[in-house]
Amino acid sequence: MNAGDGKEKFVRAISDCVREACQAAGVRFETVEFEAACLGFSGGPKDKEPLLRQLLRCRRMVVVTDAPIALAGATGGEPGVITIAGTGSISWGRNREGKTARAGGWGYIFGDEGGGFDIVRRALRAALRYEEGWGPPTALHSLLLEATGAASANELMHAFYTVEYPRPKIAALSKLVDEAALGGDAVARRILETAAERLVEITAAVRNQLFALGEIVRIAYVGGVFKSELLRSRFQMLLESTEGNVVSPPKYGPAAGALLEAYAAAGLHPALDAAPELK
Repeated sequence: MNAGDGKEKFVRAISDCVREACQAAGVRFETVEFEAACLGFSGGPKDKEPLLRQLLRCRRMVVVTDAPIALAGATGGEPGVITIAGTGSISWGRNREGKTARAGGWGYIFGDEGGGFDIVRRALRAALRYEEGWGPPTALHSLLLEATGAASANELMHAFYTVEYPRPKIAALSKLVDEAALGGDAVARRILETAAERLVEITAAVRNQLFALGEIVRIAYVGGVFKSELLRSRFQMLLESTEGNVVSPPKYGPAAGALLEAYAAAGLHPALDAAPELK
């Protein structure tokens, strides 16, 4: 796909989404002018904002990464810190003065510690070491081969370098590490513990930049990696060992967070009483 095709696909997706929302609200997409809009995207907003300004008639437009809207949804618009761990990882926060900070989010080559891709990379390394005779036995070897159909860990390593295994597909295999850990595999358990510790480090870095020692801080987490109870409980335990930290799942999702950010851009601060909370 060339750059032109990518832009066309992006504009069409946003247009269809907003058009559908306008229809549900009983207004015409072709004539409506929004007082304010907030749109959050992974991968950075700079290349998207010019396209959005052509597409939407809007007096105030805020285009951000996915982290600010995730935090706004998680805390109901209140200050705090959000740590996102899906394929990759990043932590982002904002205090009452509006100061923001981030840590992580460097991408899979230089960072993203604690994310799903990083967890599977560590798991495959453990399987390779075991296969080559210089690592401890681990159930990760058989689980990875069974899940992928590879004949060996070495074959799987080479497959991971091909287009057949994009990063999200590799990251999705992190559930196998959780499965092995729950089954008593010490190698898998240590991989998850290490992932939790790396996520704690970026979270603490953001928290310490924005909030005073002992200040009550809401810390939320989101992303597929936190489906692991072992990882999640260690993440929470380590963070709450610092006075003032309160760790919990998000109250609302990022869509509600974008709505709250749009309201704020318009100078409004309503409560989302009618919005369903996440379970």
